[in-house]
Formats: sequence, structure tokens, C-alpha cells
Amino acid sequence: MKNPPFFKLFRFDPEASLEVFSSNKIILVTSENLKEKDWPWHAIEETFYMPELKPSVWNLEHLIQGFSHLMKTRKVDAVVALDDYDVEKAALIRETFRIPGMGQTTHRYFRDKLAMRQKAKDSGISVPEFTAVFNDNEVNEFTDRVPAPWVLKPRSEASASGIKKITSKEQLYEALETLGEERHLFLLESFKPGDVYHVDSLTFNQKIVFTSSSKYLAPPMQVSHDGGVFRSKTLGRYSEEFKALEEINASVLSNFGLMNGATHTEFIRGKEDGKWYFLETSSRVGGAHIPDLVEASSGINIWREWAKIEDALLRGKDYSVSPPTGYYSGLIVALIKDKEPNYSSFECEEVVKFLPIDYHVGIVYKSNDASIVEERLDSAAEMIQADMLNILPPKSTKLSS
Repeated sequence: MKNPPFFKLFRFDPEASLEVFSSNKIILVTSENLKEKDWPWHAIEETFYMPELKPSVWNLEHLIQGFSHLMKTRKVDAVVALDDYDVEKAALIRETFRIPGMGQTTHRYFRDKLAMRQKAKDSGISVPEFTAVFNDNEVNEFTDRVPAPWVLKPRSEASASGIKKITSKEQLYEALETLGEERHLFLLESFKPGDVYHVDSLTFNQKIVFTSSSKYLAPPMQVSHDGGVFRSKTLGRYSEEFKALEEINASVLSNFGLMNGATHTEFIRGKEDGKWYFLETSSRVGGAHIPDLVEASSGINIWREWAKIEDALLRGKDYSVSPPTGYYSGLIVALIKDKEPNYSSFECEEVVKFLPIDYHVGIVYKSNDASIVEERLDSAAEMIQADMLNILPPKSTKLSS
């Protein structure tokens, strides 16, 4: 009998269905400071730790050396990166050891915000106007042509961290000067007001087999910089917005060369022109408990299904996903003052679950009626802001004002 496939996973998420991997061997490679996290130890064969040079950054030469030693006595059949910061690490390992999966060229379209914008533009997909900030003349030409405000963004940071809104040329030049030798790690983009949406998908053999589309009621950038309550709600599967997002999301993933796995992609609908614009994508499951939002509306656990996809690929089997259910769901998450919130005042029949996150309130709602979900989200937001909310300043970066 053939030996079972040998998995190597970065930051294996406990939400993934462990029974999928029961016949596979799993090696966890993660940061040294995550030793005490609540990993599903019963499902993990071996664990290796990497010291961090700075948050989520490892010495890649040491990673390759360590992996080379590991490969002497173990055959690795798949490398799965479940975190934004690990996408480039996984691609490097695949390329170096010739392991199937996304390589270093394609991974940039799902990690480097400058590369993904240029690829989208070249593919005929609308994006907010942008420029690299390598060259002074190009930056000057852009700021003369595109009116402020602009957004200065890190090319490879996860979520909305490190983003700075710029309102004048003077402010921009000061920010670029402050960046110094890290200037090339940023891009400049037109700030486009509008509603922000996210599309969460599963792809198998280049075919999108599941799509969930949702609208942020409080965009991540706003919450990251101003504090407040994070909220998102799913869209009806037959709505005009869902159909438009499904189409543009398919265009993005096809043009970017995604073969398999889970993706989380964000779009904005311009307030002035009503057009859809691509913002960014990633080859992983969405964060901020978005998988709970998706599962409440569709019955599809995207962590579990991604695990099934990887297992099917290793074994050369086909894969299919169950038809999604047609509920509406909503998600609300906020930083609060107490370690454990009192959820008694939030109890109602639409609650699917209260999320166990220290110093946060987190609730997932579900209903057949979209308006009821939105009412619950609005009501909860008012209660949280009145009595529970805790607002901390954004993390310090070179661009902090």
C-alpha cells in the first residue's frame, strides 16, 4: 500500500476539519513565539519552530537549510500556507525543493499589492489609479495627474496595517522621506470613496466551485485606523451585486493563475461612478472570523473544504462541494475593555454563535431575512459603542503621524 501523503503546514488552523487529515502525516512549522497557542496537537506529527527577526519575518536562508535537513528523512508532498505572511515562504520552499503548487512568480499576484494591481490592470480589470514610488519623476507625474487624497500602502503587509491616507504633496514627500530605504516596499494609490466588498472562494483545478460575497459595513481600513466596530454581511446569491462580484472575482483568479485552494478578494464600488474596482486578493481563507460568517449563510466551512481540496489533489481524486444554503448572515467584532464579554443582552434567535476571543465581542447572526440581519448588526453596534468599546491607537509604523 502506498505511504500516506506527507503534509507540511504553516500555522495549521484548528478550524480545519481534522478528520480530512487523519490519514496524512502533518508537520507544523511556525514561529517560536507561538509555541503555547492552542494547536490541535493530536493531529500534528511533528513541530518545528522558527525564530522571528521581526513580527512574522523569518530568516529564509535558515528556513531552507532546516527544510533541507528535514527532507533527508521525510518525503514532503504538499506545502500549504494558511497565513498571508507565509505565502512567500511556502512558494520559496516549493520552488527550491520542486514540490507542486504555487511558485514564486504566481505568489506575487496574491501577496504583493503592486504586482497584483499591475496584473489586474494588464488584464483589463478596473483598479484605482496607482503608481510605484521608486522614481521621483513618476511620483510627481502621478500626483499632478491624479488629485488628492491618495493612499500610501505597504506592498506586502496583511490586512489594513501600515496604510496611510495622504492629503497633500507636502505630506507625501515627508512620508516618503521617512520611509528611507524601505520606500520601495510601498505603493501610492488614488483614494476612492465607496462601499467595500469581499469575495471568499474555493477553486479546484482552475474551476471556482464555491463563492460567497459580502459587504463590509465598516471597512477594515476604517476600523484599523479609527477604531470602532467591524461588521460584514453576506449578499443574496441572486442579487445584482452578488452576480457582478462573482464575475469580476472569476476574472481576477483566472488571470492571476490560481489553480487550487481558498481565496479572499476585496473590491470597492465607487461612490461617484458606481463601477467595480479590484482592491486586493490573497490565496488563503479570510481573517477576522469571516469563515464563520460564510458558514452561517452557506453551510460551507471553507477551512474544511480547503483541506478536502488539498487531500484530493494529493490522492489524484475528484472534489465537489455541497450546494450552499441560502441564508443571510452577519458578523460583528469589536475590541472591548473586559477580557470576557457579557453576552446576555445580545441573546436572540438569530445568533449562530458568540465568538470566544479575549478582550473582544464577536457575534455571528443568521436569518432568512436580510433586513433582520442588518437590524441585529446595527443594534449590537450601538450597544457595544455605548458601553463596551475600547479603542487603541494603530500600531506604530514608520508612517505613523
